[in-house]
Amino acid sequence: MDLRFLLDRRHFLRHTVGGLSGVALTDLLVRDRLLSAKEQTPIRPKVDPQNPNRVRETHFPAKAKNVVVIFCSGACSHLDTFDYKPELVKMHDKPMPATEKVITFQGEQGTLQKSPWEFKPRGESGKMVSTLVDHLGEHADDMCFIHSMTSKTNTHGPGENFMSTGFTLDGFPSMGSWAIYALGSENENLPAFVAIPDPRGKPQSSVNNWGPGFLPAVFQGTDFNASSPIRNLARPTQISPREDEDTRAFLETLNQRHLQEFPGDSQLAARIASYQLAAKMQLSVPQITDLSTEPAHVLKKYGADDTENKLKAEFARNCILARRLIESGVRFVQLFNGAYQTGGEGTSNWDGHKVLKKQYDVHGPILDQPAAALLEDLKQRGLLEDTLVVWCTEFGRMPTFQKGASGRDHNPSGFTTWLAGSGVKKGYTYGATDEFGYKAAENVTSVYDFHATILHLLGLNHEQLSYYHNGIERRLTDVHGTVIQDILA
Repeated sequence: MDLRFLLDRRHFLRHTVGGLSGVALTDLLVRDRLLSAKEQTPIRPKVDPQNPNRVRETHFPAKAKNVVVIFCSGACSHLDTFDYKPELVKMHDKPMPATEKVITFQGEQGTLQKSPWEFKPRGESGKMVSTLVDHLGEHADDMCFIHSMTSKTNTHGPGENFMSTGFTLDGFPSMGSWAIYALGSENENLPAFVAIPDPRGKPQSSVNNWGPGFLPAVFQGTDFNASSPIRNLARPTQISPREDEDTRAFLETLNQRHLQEFPGDSQLAARIASYQLAAKMQLSVPQITDLSTEPAHVLKKYGADDTENKLKAEFARNCILARRLIESGVRFVQLFNGAYQTGGEGTSNWDGHKVLKKQYDVHGPILDQPAAALLEDLKQRGLLEDTLVVWCTEFGRMPTFQKGASGRDHNPSGFTTWLAGSGVKKGYTYGATDEFGYKAAENVTSVYDFHATILHLLGLNHEQLSYYHNGIERRLTDVHGTVIQDILA
């Protein structure tokens, strides 16, 4: 080889520029997390057993610090809330055009049915939202709608599991637990992750929605609401405050001595940390659930003073509690609207199989004003700048009524979720179902993508946040999921 060729100035400069371009490209790919080798390397959060909820670093700069999930249990119908379908109005009471007979969860379907509620354009975006959720519709310009969500199941329990944990089976960590495992919390006196069940009871999949699965138990959600504080938290009346304080101080001394005898025992340290948090919660939880300090105009805005609709007032109090928790630095709040009742025919949740109009006329007002007030309150207090609000349900509803009934059957093939707050576009719509709202047809999205996007907004790479369990690198999104880049602000 002629070495003069390699030393030629023109060729030297050309190869140098090419090499520098390659370095720059590599840097950009790493920065945008597009190098697959980098993606597959797990990032293990460094958890201090003596302070497991201590704040931990994100993988990259986060857009959101906190999350509020509003979960409508029972499968809220997208076609009667946020997904307007003019063709459904035109084809009302006619058979749905299909190449094959449509059979769903509870059997044969009847004719197409328009929504019993009118849809109206809202805000500057002109987003069509149902009058069933009039108050929420007023905030359409702050919402980022995903109309092409899909699920893997048409059954409530597995559907709730899938939306909350990324798996249809029991025993997997909830999205709140993953977030706390990765990030910890800024509040040392309250749980890092709080689940607020509906006043009527727990959702169908119950504690699976906020359970830690195979993650350490310290990362599970603590469930309580404004009406039902944590059980066994109050000091027994026969014990004075001084005696209680002295007892806890003595117990702390014994625990620390015991820990010194077993240095490096992370499980023992975690148990002691849990006892310490429980002691702190004796003071912090009663204080944060005491809404008597809220001004009258705030109670009125949420509907917490509604004496005619007790269920709405109770859910409103839960929404105020959610705001207070976020205000206090709680990382993840999961707020449930709707509860499971055996044989209830949807009377306590959004499971509108038999008589959709009658059932939703009950559920709509319970959700609408309080949830809208929560969104507005977070925004007015500046909390929405760091908080991501997520509205979701386990799956959608059919555009037809069930044969012999006046309600909609389960539909995992296409439904709506929305996000609002830090890091997402405002007044934006992503994806679409077909002309009848039956199947996701444009930018089809999965729950895996949904979870990947939520983690991304928290500054976490869903492919790198994992936990080694039974020989498998487990993660919230399993082996799936893509961040929905188009909805990011």
